[in-house]
Amino acid sequence: MKVWLHSGLLAGALCLAGSAFGDENAIKRGLTARMPGIAVERVTKTPFAGLYEVVLDGEIVYTSEKMEFFLSGNVFDIRTMPPRNVSEDNERRATVGVLARAGREFAIKRVRGNGQRVIYTFEDPNCSYCKALHIEMARLDNVTIYTFPTPILSQNSADKSVAAWCAEDRAGAWDKLMSGGGLPEGATACPHPLASVAALADRLDIKSTPVIFLGDGRRINGFLSADKLEAALTVNK
Repeated sequence: MKVWLHSGLLAGALCLAGSAFGDENAIKRGLTARMPGIAVERVTKTPFAGLYEVVLDGEIVYTSEKMEFFLSGNVFDIRTMPPRNVSEDNERRATVGVLARAGREFAIKRVRGNGQRVIYTFEDPNCSYCKALHIEMARLDNVTIYTFPTPILSQNSADKSVAAWCAEDRAGAWDKLMSGGGLPEGATACPHPLASVAALADRLDIKSTPVIFLGDGRRINGFLSADKLEAALTVNK
């Protein structure tokens, strides 16, 4: 948990004095009051007695109804065989929610066919593997692709990202860039989401491109062929 480890607040347990709360909303209010500046995004009661899942600035921890400690790590449901990683499942769902909200505001959207399947990508317009991935994704059908321009290689990457975002045909401009074409004619600057995308990439610990997230929250780092993407989209996890 980078937020807590970097601040030195979490070394296995964090004591928080307070009365017992047996309700998600009450726990959320209590934690918010005790930790100003830390976003308590969600509190959910787990199937396990007295244990609550808390999402803090995108990070998952666990606490009791008395809010006396935080536990960090994976929770496994051993009532199933093989045991189910509850934390991993919940983290994926949380990631999907974050990406869906950001996709509506910060992404370049393309829909093919019925668009039922969803892919989120983080791409740099000067990244050769991103361009190769772009070609492969063009072979997919019945998919909605949300691309977050993520210029991590150079200022030129940022300039190209802004030009595509500000183009009248945003998706067409991005397709042209990723296919080896130039900047849109008459491209001008406009308000753009690059700072917000950078914050999202930092939150998701994205250090290189491309990075792919499937609609169920599964993450794929790097290039993937269309056949392997199709297989990943078909697997129900």
